[in-house]
Amino acid sequence: MIIKNLKLYTMDDYGIIENGYICIENGKITRVSEGEPVGLSGEIIDGRGGYMFPGFIDGHTHLGIIENAISFEGDDCNETNDPITPQLRGIDGINAMDPCFGEALRAGITCVAIGPGSANPIGGQFCIVKTHGVRIDNMVIKAPSAMKFALGENPKGVYHGKSQTPETRMATVSLIREALMKAKKYAEALDRVDAASDGVDDCEEPEFDFKCEALLPVIRREIPAHFHAHRADDIFTAIRIAKEFNLKYNLVHCTEGRLIADEIASEEVGVFVGPNLCDRSKPELRELSFANPSALDRAGVAIGLTTDHPVIPLEYLPLCASLAVKAGMDEYNAFRAITINPARILGIDHRVGSIREGKDADLVIFDGNPLNVMTKVRCVFSDGRLVHGSLNE
Repeated sequence: MIIKNLKLYTMDDYGIIENGYICIENGKITRVSEGEPVGLSGEIIDGRGGYMFPGFIDGHTHLGIIENAISFEGDDCNETNDPITPQLRGIDGINAMDPCFGEALRAGITCVAIGPGSANPIGGQFCIVKTHGVRIDNMVIKAPSAMKFALGENPKGVYHGKSQTPETRMATVSLIREALMKAKKYAEALDRVDAASDGVDDCEEPEFDFKCEALLPVIRREIPAHFHAHRADDIFTAIRIAKEFNLKYNLVHCTEGRLIADEIASEEVGVFVGPNLCDRSKPELRELSFANPSALDRAGVAIGLTTDHPVIPLEYLPLCASLAVKAGMDEYNAFRAITINPARILGIDHRVGSIREGKDADLVIFDGNPLNVMTKVRCVFSDGRLVHGSLNE
């Protein structure tokens, strides 16, 4: 399939192609160019001047794990009987039949990271999925993709009500540190067993520990730590822990980020900023502002915007980008914050996040600039299949 007469926002080295075309074959992008598709075989479709973007991405959500219009029965976000639960897998709590998947897809969001909430200092494993599908196993891009850690008020609030540790920030971090130390020693013991199998030593395999097993990919830097942190001191604590254990890591929420933007930029860490289109529901959100993504972006921080769905319905991710621009963020950088930046932070930019040859054909055509609230989605492609709208309307 060849779609021509498009304004292509490639979010890649090609930049913005004012009059371009794209070729799709077997679910992949096979050609991106400007002008007319001359000498090419295949069905040629007129895009009629539509604005084409790579499918939008939200790097931190609870889509389908907190179900739409259902309370306890459909809320599988937090296991609050144990503060350290790295063995929990977000994929096991996701209902792909949640109608919010369809709403997100129809708004142009084609890929999301989903995982546990922030009740526990260590909450469990995130996964990255496409928003199109009915069986979550067939929608996965990467699982596990990150390990959820939470700092600040949320763990304190949950366990204070139970008269159980942690009731302070110190206790939250001590539990995280203890779990990581155990996992590190567990990994070292397994390494000794591997060495012994090569005749280097002779030792017994450690007793199986499910929590330590779940933390091995974090200790070994195979997946990043995903640190929930709003307040500046909690952000610095996340950085401190990551350095202490040599972790790959991302910051999530970063509500007071603009107060320490240069410090965050110096760490060269990826940040998911948001949710901003919400109320100040707790003390650590007092600095909530759409000026935050703009300040972090100007400081040189690689940011992705997040709705933290269902805090903000996922379909309003483009609106969050629009409000960030209104508050001073560069427009093109706002587009980057919902496409290529989250793809790079999540480590999936080899597949999604930009319009480039070889990548998944996850694409959206709008009838205008998607930062305009009146702009409509004309059609959405997932893996090269038209899954919403029509090219003829």
